[in-house]
Amino acid sequence: MKKHPALALIEFSSLADGLYCTDAVLKKAPIAMLKSGTVSRGRYLVILGGSTAAVEESLHAALAAAPASLLDHAFLPDAHDQVHDALLGLRQPVIPDALAMLETDTVAANVRAAEQALKGARVRLTELRLAEYEMSGKALSLFNGALHEIEAAMELAGAFLRGRKEYIRHRIVARPHEALLRQLDRGTRFAEAQPLALEGEEVS
Repeated sequence: MKKHPALALIEFSSLADGLYCTDAVLKKAPIAMLKSGTVSRGRYLVILGGSTAAVEESLHAALAAAPASLLDHAFLPDAHDQVHDALLGLRQPVIPDALAMLETDTVAANVRAAEQALKGARVRLTELRLAEYEMSGKALSLFNGALHEIEAAMELAGAFLRGRKEYIRHRIVARPHEALLRQLDRGTRFAEAQPLALEGEEVS
């Protein structure tokens, strides 16, 4: 269940500015949720949640406090339930259906594109990864659903991102292998992946 009607994300290239702006955010408006800290490539990520007015006011305070190191930001006044949950670390099971992977250079760009995809097509956001240390600042979202809905979702996301420097690429797997589905159901992090026993050749 969505706890926070509105969400905002701010990404800074400076760690010091990120901390400074977090303080500015906390002093500006009574937001209901704050998650902030360092991410890969020496960046600082801030996520805010709360009422639309409070989040918007705090976002403006953050943007004004350190414009020189601002990398990207997103404001979601009516955050989609799945984006809300994924931003807070929840994952959804992968089902035997088509897959799409969306890769961007910033978290904010990925989240804004995911909102477009989810509000315009009947797909599920199964995982959202936010510039973790092995990702060099990138964000990755994984979508699951019927092929025609997945294609529609990626068309919407692509149309939103087209021409933006943050957009890297997306790929669709129409009929994913059963072993891939089992792997993805546990997440996309290599460090947490378990070896899968397959019916391949072994050399003794």
